[in-house]
Amino acid sequence: MKVENILNKINDRQPSLMDQKKNNTYAVLVPLVEQKGSTHLLFEVRSLKMRRQPGDVCFPGGRVDQEDVNEEQCAIRETSEELGLDQSFIQHVSPLDYIISTDRRMIYPFVGRITNIDQMKINRAEVEEIFTVPLSYFLQTEPKKYKINFEVVPEPNFPFDLIQDGENYDWRSPQVDELFYEYEDKVIWGLTAKIIHHFMEIIRAE
Repeated sequence: MKVENILNKINDRQPSLMDQKKNNTYAVLVPLVEQKGSTHLLFEVRSLKMRRQPGDVCFPGGRVDQEDVNEEQCAIRETSEELGLDQSFIQHVSPLDYIISTDRRMIYPFVGRITNIDQMKINRAEVEEIFTVPLSYFLQTEPKKYKINFEVVPEPNFPFDLIQDGENYDWRSPQVDELFYEYEDKVIWGLTAKIIHHFMEIIRAE
């Protein structure tokens, strides 16, 4: 193949995350609600019958489906389905920075306002309960931070003879921070806590 043909193939190409198609893509919504004259964040507790992460605190959201126009629409659809609200009650949706999780999921978080929360009919198959936390709590509270170290374990037939230093190769073991917020009897951690912390940094900067 000639150089000109190669360059024509990539001319004006819009870059994206490498291997993105191999990742599971998800979208979540950080719901803002008004309660007693102040702004709160609304959370879900995952149903105890769920196969993955039962009982964990999270934001509404889920996997981006083929029928979703984009990640934002996915976040709105999933929120509507899980909280039993018409999509018209989910307003002023704006994006935060996306996250690539340690298990290679790509998560697109959004922030939006939810109105008419008194009309919610939560989907009990997915949601055990909902609760809210004042935004002021997160603005005034730094999460507790703990380190998680991941060990690099090559598979048994890994070709050590093809790399420099072989079995003595100096692998860089990944390390991530896990954040924890504790509010009353609820523990908010993991990706949900990271999204909150990122959101608070944006608000404080503004």
